[in-house]
Amino acid sequence: MRHWLGAMAFGLAAFGLTSVAKADCVIGEPGATRSVAFGPDRRTVQIHVPRGFDPAQPAPLVFVLHGSGGTGAAILRDSKLAETADRHGFIVAAPDAGIPVDRGFVWNVPGVPTITGDVPGPQDADDVAFLVETVEELASQGCVDDSRVYATGLSGGGRMTSWLGCVAADRFAAVAPVVGLRAGNPRKAAPERPDPATCRPSRPMPVIAFAGDADTTNPIQGGGAPYWSYTMHAAEQRWAQLNGCATTRPTLWVSASVYEEGYADCRDGAEVVGRITRDGGHSWVADNEAMWAFFAARSRPQN
Repeated sequence: MRHWLGAMAFGLAAFGLTSVAKADCVIGEPGATRSVAFGPDRRTVQIHVPRGFDPAQPAPLVFVLHGSGGTGAAILRDSKLAETADRHGFIVAAPDAGIPVDRGFVWNVPGVPTITGDVPGPQDADDVAFLVETVEELASQGCVDDSRVYATGLSGGGRMTSWLGCVAADRFAAVAPVVGLRAGNPRKAAPERPDPATCRPSRPMPVIAFAGDADTTNPIQGGGAPYWSYTMHAAEQRWAQLNGCATTRPTLWVSASVYEEGYADCRDGAEVVGRITRDGGHSWVADNEAMWAFFAARSRPQN
């Protein structure tokens, strides 16, 4: 599609026209979810188009990334983000990761072992490139406002979401890891701290992260598997440094079982927020309405 649009633009330029109007989006019917193949390997992505969607008006896009061993279809169902999208008018994309494992897939976070214990190599799919290409294809079709693209994900998908914040800040406006906040790989010599060399976003990245204090898989206290190691607080602190935050937010109880912490007065409004559920485990503990409110208040600066 991009190649066709480029050829069309070249042809019109020969007649003195300098721009091409994008066609109306035909990705799917409003209120419906369908499987769409993207990229050279025709990877499956579940696309949910919100109720009331105007095909002539590009919409915000939220990626929801499944946990290790999962699928896009399963996380779209379990997160209930399609229902949130219907209320607020954003498109949801739930892709399968690029590395098959058992009956599902795992994400390629370079230098970090997956749940199989293997570190992805050059032969494995480049998930960052695939997600960026998906954004570009949807934007080229007039479906998506590419200044309002966001990512969230569960567990391994949360770690992949964090990685997007580190390496694709030129494409994503904000990220919201769920039981998976990281700020780069653990240091090899001191895994209780993030390695600053492995997370260098090109601009401040707004972050809202959700976790449960009873999670024993990715514990907020650190430890766990080699891909985890450092605490959630260490990840928040590192993002605050990257975003130039000047203020530590006081702990705020937003309900009887959920408290909020983080950092404010950050460059370009790139706040860092952690929402922790008391007795919450390794599951979708996100408040979708709070997540969308955080996303909706932010767009990616245009170059």
